[in-house]
Amino acid sequence: MAKIEVQIIESQTVKPSSPTPHQLRNFKLSVLDQMAPVVHVPLLLFYPNIATTHSMAMNERCQLLSQSLAKALTHFYPLAGRLVEGSSTIECNDDGAEFIIASVNCSLAEILEPPDIVMLNQFLPTEGKGSMLLVQVNFFECGGMAIGFKISHMIADGSTVFTFIKYLSTIALQSSDSDQVVLPPEFGAASHFPPLDFLNSSQPAPMPKKFHQAQKCITERYVFDASKISTLQSDVASSIVPHPTRVEAVSALIWKCAMEASRSNSQSPRPSMFHQGVNLRKRFVPPLPENLAGNIVGRFTSKVEEFAMIDLKDLAAKFRKGIEQVKEKYAAQIVFDSNEACQEQKDFYKNVLDNDGIENYACASWCRFPYYETDFGWGKPAWVSLTSFSVANVFTLLDKRDCKGLEAWVTMSEETMAILESNVELLGYASVNPSVTY
Repeated sequence: MAKIEVQIIESQTVKPSSPTPHQLRNFKLSVLDQMAPVVHVPLLLFYPNIATTHSMAMNERCQLLSQSLAKALTHFYPLAGRLVEGSSTIECNDDGAEFIIASVNCSLAEILEPPDIVMLNQFLPTEGKGSMLLVQVNFFECGGMAIGFKISHMIADGSTVFTFIKYLSTIALQSSDSDQVVLPPEFGAASHFPPLDFLNSSQPAPMPKKFHQAQKCITERYVFDASKISTLQSDVASSIVPHPTRVEAVSALIWKCAMEASRSNSQSPRPSMFHQGVNLRKRFVPPLPENLAGNIVGRFTSKVEEFAMIDLKDLAAKFRKGIEQVKEKYAAQIVFDSNEACQEQKDFYKNVLDNDGIENYACASWCRFPYYETDFGWGKPAWVSLTSFSVANVFTLLDKRDCKGLEAWVTMSEETMAILESNVELLGYASVNPSVTY
């Protein structure tokens, strides 16, 4: 088979269709935004070429996406702005988002049977020009396409990414007389989570040193079918957690298998800590709006001592206790203390993530965000994916297309992954990077 190549056909900057009002020109980041990783969040949506009464040519699809993006940026105006150097402010100057069109010299089926995790990065735009948002539309020889998004984590968590893509697709569908309605975003996170003046580019938000270290990592995709998850949930259930969620069950299994792989690869076992991100919007009383944009994310941490027995039921119980503590903390919080939150983050990085005596795992769940409903006018995606990651011991959970099974995108060191991939217990529930059928 010939080498797969992605060729850039056109690159343009898309600006908001209406200028941003003067009073909205200076957008203040919240303290949670200030403490977010300085990276872009990637996401890929793959669409097969399905003949319909609304079939569109390549140039028509590109024009529709470009025009819809311009309209969406009018409401998501910080995504068209640029970070002001030396501050925690985005200048909403309508500089725009990058919009790239590319061609791929193979069919979509060749990419998905099975997916090459590293290759997927070529379908994402290359960061540059300080853009907060970049979009790359890739066309395959069969007429299928992949739309790659990169959105700055500085102003977007998983929920915000979904809100943006949903809004963009709704605008595109409205061009074809759809009656779908979606709420525009609210950019008021700074009023709930006040920013701190000393967190700026000269003194960046606290980040663990290990996030800046180059590591030899491998990202693997583990797919859990609905029936296997149901069995796993039964195996994980206990008197403490009689009905574990999909996320609790799969997270417990992956953490257990990762700890076993690490212990077998080390002469001196270390305590293990698991950090789970939590969407805080519905944890406050009253809840914050679901369309509140930004990093509205907290976390809970679970720990297993170095010589402790590893039991799935116990791990799930730790997760349930953690989420209950998050609920209690934010339900009782009347005023958010930004200074306290920042100090907690610094202490966490210093004493936990940068502590070589502790093994850390981090998990983010994007489950229950209905990405598979994203229709721009040519049908729904056959596959929604992430790409490879460069930091070890991190994994992200995504729904499968049936929204009952899920995919776990797991990044480990080469040594740990080599052991994890042959773990009999893990392989009893999950398939390793199977082909995507549609």
